[in-house]
Amino acid sequence: MIHRWPIRVYYEDTDLAGIVYYANYLRFIERARSEMVRAAGIDQTEMKAAGLVFAVRRVEADYLSPARYDDLIEVRTRLTGLKGASFVMPQEVWRDETLLFRATVTVVVLTAEGRATRLPADIRAKIGSITADVSP
Repeated sequence: MIHRWPIRVYYEDTDLAGIVYYANYLRFIERARSEMVRAAGIDQTEMKAAGLVFAVRRVEADYLSPARYDDLIEVRTRLTGLKGASFVMPQEVWRDETLLFRATVTVVVLTAEGRATRLPADIRAKIGSITADVSP
């Protein structure tokens, strides 16, 4: 399953050249990941109260073509790997039929002390329910 999240590019997202500032793509994909997790029925506020949080461990990013002020772009997110304490989320940013940006993000589950820990069974089931492309 591909989760799709539309975003309008605002003036504040751009640099002096009128194109999206490179770091803002990371903000865009973060929002889309959060919305995908929310759509799966995972309440991150409840997770935090239980002493668990998601954290980005690794990002590999490719900037392919610029987005500009007032563009309507779409972040497409998938989940391709689910391990004991982590999962991988390939993400792409598109404007119509043009791929602008792509990243592979590895997310881990951390305890309040900052240690990686296994995904609880209920969260694992919810994440697994949003994709058919999960490896064991």
